[in-house]
Amino acid sequence: MYCSGCGQALQDGATVCASCGRVVTAPVTPVSVASTIPGFEWQLSNYASKVRVLGIFWIVYAVVALVVGVGGLTFANAALGNHLNWFPHNDLSDNPLAEEWVRVVMHIAWVAITLRVALAFCAAWGLLTRASWGRIVAIIAAFFSLLKFPFGMAMGIWSLVTLMGYRNSVLYEHLQNPNHPPAV
Repeated sequence: MYCSGCGQALQDGATVCASCGRVVTAPVTPVSVASTIPGFEWQLSNYASKVRVLGIFWIVYAVVALVVGVGGLTFANAALGNHLNWFPHNDLSDNPLAEEWVRVVMHIAWVAITLRVALAFCAAWGLLTRASWGRIVAIIAAFFSLLKFPFGMAMGIWSLVTLMGYRNSVLYEHLQNPNHPPAV
């Protein structure tokens, strides 16, 4: 052990530093969070089950988004592929620029669906494995899903309520490493 004032090595059992005269205090042993907060173990197990269920629902949401997105874009591709004459003005069917715009919009839609589904799967994986990045990715996915009414909005609100806030941050941090007491 070393003196906190001058840094000199202290003799075992010394109560005063021989070099600077500072009183030596006993080292503080870390106190477990579980022993200081009543019901902490119950709160932690309850929160762990909530995070697990949320991760499972992110998988379900990703699969449903993938099926609906692929189905919708396949139908749109079939409807718009070579049939541009259903537009109100028939001059679009003769305009090659209109056909190119339809292709560009379809490609953008495919990319958006792919990114949305990938983000939802990453959020699910991070929550189920209790990765340190999982909470942040799930919060980002929740903000993006708020735009998809009604199911995306429900997933977004549920995720934000479960994952945001100081208490939830501490609980999630403690889920990752139960031996390390989180900062208070």
